[in-house]
Amino acid sequence: MEALTKANSANGCPLTPLSFLERAATVYGDCASVVYKDEVFTWAQTLDRCLRLASSLVRLGVSPGDVVSVVAPNTPAMYEMHFGVPMSGAVLNTLNTRLDARTISVLLRHAESRVVFVDGESRSVVEEALARFGPGERKPVVVPVEDGELAAPAEAVTYESLVRGGDPRFRWVRPASDWTPMVLNHTSGTTAEPKGVVHCHRGLFVITVDSLLSWSVPTRPVYLWTLPMYHANGWSFPWGMAAAGGTNVCLRRFDAAAVYAVIRRHRVTHLCGAPVVLNMLASAAEDAAAAGPPVEILTAGAPPPAAVLLRAEAKGFRVSHGYGLTETAGLVVTCAWKPAWDGLPAGERARIKARQGVRTLGTAEVDVVEPETGRAVARDGKAMGEVVLRGGSLMLGYLKDPAGTERCIRGDGWFYTGDVGVVHPDGYVEIRDRSKDVIISGGENISSVEVESVLYTHPGVYEAAVVARPDEHWGETPCAFVSPRPGPGVGLSEEEIVAYCRERLPKYMVPKTVVVRDELPKTSTGKIQKFLLRDMARALGPTRPASRM
Repeated sequence: MEALTKANSANGCPLTPLSFLERAATVYGDCASVVYKDEVFTWAQTLDRCLRLASSLVRLGVSPGDVVSVVAPNTPAMYEMHFGVPMSGAVLNTLNTRLDARTISVLLRHAESRVVFVDGESRSVVEEALARFGPGERKPVVVPVEDGELAAPAEAVTYESLVRGGDPRFRWVRPASDWTPMVLNHTSGTTAEPKGVVHCHRGLFVITVDSLLSWSVPTRPVYLWTLPMYHANGWSFPWGMAAAGGTNVCLRRFDAAAVYAVIRRHRVTHLCGAPVVLNMLASAAEDAAAAGPPVEILTAGAPPPAAVLLRAEAKGFRVSHGYGLTETAGLVVTCAWKPAWDGLPAGERARIKARQGVRTLGTAEVDVVEPETGRAVARDGKAMGEVVLRGGSLMLGYLKDPAGTERCIRGDGWFYTGDVGVVHPDGYVEIRDRSKDVIISGGENISSVEVESVLYTHPGVYEAAVVARPDEHWGETPCAFVSPRPGPGVGLSEEEIVAYCRERLPKYMVPKTVVVRDELPKTSTGKIQKFLLRDMARALGPTRPASRM
């Protein structure tokens, strides 16, 4: 056996999710791959276009390992670039379309991008970002992406001209090893400055197959792109839909009415979104159940309030819940459902489903540990610690930041997430907070998520977030930011919210301050930007001893 412990020339070929596209073109060649407005592409056409794009990038001078950035919404071009860019040997870098010029400039320079593809709606902000480059700094080649009325300048090299002029027989550049970088993703920056997360071909292969299995995705699904593809590469589903031979329904922008209309028109079976998207759909007047069978929706990004889960399922969505980070390339923990839970009352089912759950099949281990000692916390659903992970989809590291990489990937073999959680007696993990969001009041640790879950049960609350406000006596106290549910006659007051919480929470967890706003600040992926709310709470100044609990 000792002589058979290494890979050989036949079984040692690197794993890559790019290979799913070739198979899709063979098996599902005449089936719809991408739908956008009234335009429909087949899988054979998508492979052809991606090979042409890859060959044109090589002709432009792009070499293996070069970074190619994209600033675009969920359009066919954005989908194709998830294959075409890495098929050229380059590293794909998708940037948030809602970033300002300063941030885009920083990220393009950090990535040393050779090319940047730019959607028409983002052209001006990218031009401003490039104007911030210094005189000696190399600027990336700008390639406009056309979309109907958003035409590119006539003389410009455009996305479509690269596709038209490319070679459909191009032999795409396969990775040299499993560990060859394939994507560079910048974190959302909700808690700190964005970091550049690098993932390899093998890790993205693992997370793609793992995500399909964990969500029980069948062949030929109809997948609606409500989750931005620039957000952790759409949790790996650009490659997953190729593996499953699915139909990608693209939306440039959406609201609840648009989503329900597309669900009915295309008989959508699956979609993903952060809890804020789930809340938007659950609060709309439309009903998904009227469109046909239940629509599978996968949510992650923040712990979804049980009240929102309950409303969404009443609307005809079958909700699955998972947990992941940019650093894991997708969801690595999932609330795997047990048949014994089917008979529980609806509220109890929703409460259980709000837990993050257990490791996926492709994840080696997940635990909750004391960050100082590394010892596992008690499995009692009460003892809190930091969530740690290990598995094949974890990042290679942070670009140009070895110290940051070492801080979260430590010598004990764990990736430290910065999230605070508990482990229930049944082994299921539940996230209680980001470590930065835990409120320490009079020596007591208060989970902002627990307070938010109560706020979401109030019939007039649409959005809620709880952060720490300085307190002269207790150190910190909970400060709740809430927005009212849309509709006539709906209003909220600080007194009403405080009274509601007093009936449902321990005294020390009741918000001492309530701020009512029309809308809470969010990232483009739907995460409430708590760092902005923390700044607002600090700007209010410390609460005085007269407001002691």
